[in-house]
Amino acid sequence: MTTTAPSPTSSGAGRTGLFSFPNPVNDVAARTVATGVVVMALAVAVLGWGWVLVPLTYGFVARVLTGPTLSPLGTFATRVVASRLPQHAKYVPGPPKRFAQAIGVVFSVTSSVLWLAGATGASRIVVALLAGAAFLEAAFGFCLGCRIFAVLMRAGVIPESVCEECNDLSLRIPGLAAGSSER
Repeated sequence: MTTTAPSPTSSGAGRTGLFSFPNPVNDVAARTVATGVVVMALAVAVLGWGWVLVPLTYGFVARVLTGPTLSPLGTFATRVVASRLPQHAKYVPGPPKRFAQAIGVVFSVTSSVLWLAGATGASRIVVALLAGAAFLEAAFGFCLGCRIFAVLMRAGVIPESVCEECNDLSLRIPGLAAGSSER
């Protein structure tokens, strides 16, 4: 028998208000958002469309502050794409994903400031790095920001209480805790 966690978008699990972030996060939605980020970041880095930095930066800020609620891309990913692919749902801890979105804020804001300051070449390099990290998430499910989060947790910079399920798989997989007590 397979047990799945409740969908944060359908049940509101892990959400306490507008300024909250889902926990757990549906990985299908996260990878869909990453795909949108790749497209927007490449539009800036390759085509030089600086105006795309506005929705790109807004999206990261909105997702850090409210999860998918105020992010058009996040809403599309959770309500349209992920809801149509429930058989592929894989739930992962929310705090590392929020941390990764915060790194996206830093890169997109930096790129925007550089663009506005006339340093378009530097801006394009910064946003290309962002595109590379987003591509890893979109194509391979490798969340670079989540890996950095894990390293910071192991180093004690981020307290373990921020993401207990990151260290205890039985909190993410309900059958795991029950199965271990039967042995």
